[in-house]
This record gives sequence, structure tokens and C-alpha cells, in this order.
Amino acid sequence: MKKLLFVLLFLMATFNTINAQQDKPKQVLRHVVMFGWKEGTNPADISKIVTAFGNLPAKIPLIKSFEWGTNNSPENLNNGLTHCFFLTFYSEADRDAYLIHPDHKAFGALLNPKPDKITVLDYWTSL
Repeated sequence: MKKLLFVLLFLMATFNTINAQQDKPKQVLRHVVMFGWKEGTNPADISKIVTAFGNLPAKIPLIKSFEWGTNNSPENLNNGLTHCFFLTFYSEADRDAYLIHPDHKAFGALLNPKPDKITVLDYWTSL
């Protein structure tokens, strides 16, 4: 009886692993957003914007992953861009729906003070 239970549990775990692998896409769409700020921009204002951006994944489930950070490259090639936000989507349709989502629009309206520089780049990558 124990052997039968073990075999059943093993088969269920294998089936769940196969299903999870099938649900995961082979490619994902990365959406990279970089901000640079005017000299003298209040750090509290920047922090408010960073926090608001970080809250978007909880409001917009189409965002499959999110991370951000500040530049620390010693190459000095960032052209004034200091903050990088990295979002992952499973499709262009998901990304496009995110762009017009009311919570994303509200975030855009919150960009005050506006960044001095904004760069956005999207690309597909294999997993």
C-alpha cells in the first residue's frame, strides 16, 4: 500500500512539473524604462515615483516580473540616466494593455517633477 501511495505521489508531482513547464513561455518581452533627473531634484520626490512604479505589479497582473535599481556603472556612459526599471510581459498584447491600463496612466500623471530624461526599450528574450 505504501509503495502504491509513493508511486501515485511521484506521478502527481511529475505531472505538475510538466504542466508548470508547459505554462511557462519560451520567450518573454522585457520592457526597460530608464529615468534621469534634473540637477537638484528632491530625493523624496524621486522616492515617491520609485515607490509608485514598484506598486504597479500588484495593480496590473499582466506584469510578470519587476525589478529596479540605480546606476552604479564605473564607465560613465549612462548619459544622465540614473534609475532603471525592468518589467517582464508574456506577450506584446500584455505590454500594450499595460501601457493603456488606468493604473499605468495614473502613474504617468504622477511623474512630477518630470524626469529630465526618459528612455524606453523593449526586447524579446529566450528563457
